[in-house]
Amino acid sequence: MVKTKRLSVTESLRSEADQIADSAIKGIFEKKGHDPVILDLRNLKNTMADLFIICHGDSDTQVEAIAESVIDQIKEDLGENPVFKEGFENAEWILLDYINVIVHIFRKEQRDYYGIEQFWADAEFSYPTDAA
Repeated sequence: MVKTKRLSVTESLRSEADQIADSAIKGIFEKKGHDPVILDLRNLKNTMADLFIICHGDSDTQVEAIAESVIDQIKEDLGENPVFKEGFENAEWILLDYINVIVHIFRKEQRDYYGIEQFWADAEFSYPTDAA
């Protein structure tokens, strides 16, 4: 038997990527992730995902906790698991791949060094705030 989740009219009108992003942001704020940004890549050509979500933590422990929180929140809200996850060994840059949404969780130093937001300067940026 296939388990399905019944969505409200409002939820069904929103894309799956947007729903994953909302849950990821909740998970980030749950563990006090810093400076989350959503890059909307849907209007750009040749991108590997619809959305990138980027944030950072202060330590390897916090980066790992944020990643686990994002995984748990998306699983709880939408029943989805990442199809790929990388970086838990060092917890300096953890990547969670949900096909249409890729979540990047950095240590502050690595986020500054790699500057991936700059590579996607043509994307539409949004900066969620913690409503709690």
